Amino acid sequence: MSGIADLSWFKSSYSGTEGDNCVEVAVTGQAVHIRDSKDEDGPHLTVGRDEWARFVRFAARG
Repeated sequence: MSGIADLSWFKSSYSGTEGDNCVEVAVTGQAVHIRDSKDEDGPHLTVGRDEWARFVRFAARG
């Protein structure tokens, strides 16, 4: 099994170019991993893909 360092992380297209206050995500077949872009080796959160989709729909409603 690959480790967290092997994941392909990306930032939202809404993130600025400054590099601060960004959240990065990495999507796998079963989960979405979330971390603070300023602390790549720090803790991260893992949620199921269905839970992530519900969160994104909720956030989009504003």
